[in-house]
Amino acid sequence: MNRRSFLRKSAGVTGAGFLAGLGGRRESAFGQTNDPYGPSGSITDVEGIKAGHFTDPRRPTGCTVIMAEEGAVGGVDVRGGAPGTRETDLLDPVNMVQRVHAIVLSGGSAFGLDTATGVMRYLEERSIGFDVRIARVPIVPAAILFDLGIGGKPHIRPDAEAGYQACQAATAGPVSEGSIGAGAGATVGKMSVGAPGTRTAMKGGIGNACFTTPEGLRVGAIVAVNAVGDVYDPDTGRVLAGARMPDGSGFVYVARQIRETGSLRLEAPPGNTTIGVIVTNAGLNKTQANRIAQVGHDGLARAINPAHLQADGDTLFTMATGTWEGDVNLSLVSILAAEAVTRAIIRAIVTADGLPGYPSYSDLNEG
Repeated sequence: MNRRSFLRKSAGVTGAGFLAGLGGRRESAFGQTNDPYGPSGSITDVEGIKAGHFTDPRRPTGCTVIMAEEGAVGGVDVRGGAPGTRETDLLDPVNMVQRVHAIVLSGGSAFGLDTATGVMRYLEERSIGFDVRIARVPIVPAAILFDLGIGGKPHIRPDAEAGYQACQAATAGPVSEGSIGAGAGATVGKMSVGAPGTRTAMKGGIGNACFTTPEGLRVGAIVAVNAVGDVYDPDTGRVLAGARMPDGSGFVYVARQIRETGSLRLEAPPGNTTIGVIVTNAGLNKTQANRIAQVGHDGLARAINPAHLQADGDTLFTMATGTWEGDVNLSLVSILAAEAVTRAIIRAIVTADGLPGYPSYSDLNEG
């Protein structure tokens, strides 16, 4: 079965409908006509936000930094059962510090939290941080995903120098997507089917999106996608990437397989977790920023099924710069945040490059 036949069968779409699903066009939220999976803006459309990647040339892993040098009100919501995070407690609205200066997304499992140390060094050198009178302390929360099993060299993982280099690469230009930074070693669809040791997963990555209303409100998200579950286009119900049948005949459909068999067998080692940052120019307080992170997980769950499992560490942060002076409609911001998370997840999948044994969306949709 060729690749186009594989996608035709697995998507449940035939003929003209299949071709329209790949190349059709549809209206965006604000009237612009876009390729269904084409670019949808960048988180750096939000004033004051910079982003940069470090990708290790020695094996597929890396980190991504999202910076707000003037500070941004932060929030967080952790939904996965196996999180690896740093500085999430200070984002609780009852705690003192109000603003963050950067957030790091990293591969490398818990070792990757060391990247935040390099980001702190970069910011301290530029006198950016929370003023405690005798020093400025950069506030840098972080979250990691598990990619130690990709590339055969688990001793290579992002460190403080990787975080520093990601800062050096950070710009206010469009954010690169796919198999880069925190998405370099990301994979999706890790349900084990067939003989033990059979690999059925596909390549994940990192993607971003940003929506702008006619009034100038901007809400975006950047997400590194390394999920147990399959990744869907919720508008069509089509699986874009996920666990594949061992014979190449289509997708397993992880949630359906679990429902029908009553069993869950994950690939070993269980390298998972989807992490991201929602950014907005709205003027939010910490309570509101945390609320936006909570609702952002709706967008994650619409695009990834199943999500928030015990082997996932799914975590979303919020950064609100407050540079937009309009009145905040929290429900509107929430809706756009969830949509941006979904869109960023899709962008992560369609821009990823495959690795040996881990085909990408593009690999299965070419020619």
